[in-house]
Amino acid sequence: MYIFERKINYYETDKMGVVHHSNYIRYFEEARCAWLEDIGLPVDLLEKNGITTPVLGFSTEYKHHVTFGDTIVIKLFIKEYTSVRMTVGYEVTNKETGELVNIAESKHCFTTKELKPISLKRAKPEFDEKIRKIL
Repeated sequence: MYIFERKINYYETDKMGVVHHSNYIRYFEEARCAWLEDIGLPVDLLEKNGITTPVLGFSTEYKHHVTFGDTIVIKLFIKEYTSVRMTVGYEVTNKETGELVNIAESKHCFTTKELKPISLKRAKPEFDEKIRKIL
């Protein structure tokens, strides 16, 4: 499990003063990029090696709202990994109150720059090993 914290900016809120639902996808991408960097696979390294990780699907459930100035804690974990596909789970809580704010998952695959699916295990076994270490 990887922990990512982020403070809510004013511009991310709507007229009601709560975080607009569309921002959560950005938060999850920020957390996922930070996690990849933390395990030694920053996005720029993947791309320099001709590997992309497009999103195949996304699902989310909003449980509670957060507002400007709140800090959220995103717990990121790998739900499934096959070296061709990966499902990432997210649990968001309000740092101050501990309330569950959101649960979500994103599905990804590994591809060439031409978007041809690849096996990370075959294409870059050292990258595959870095992900398998944390499973």
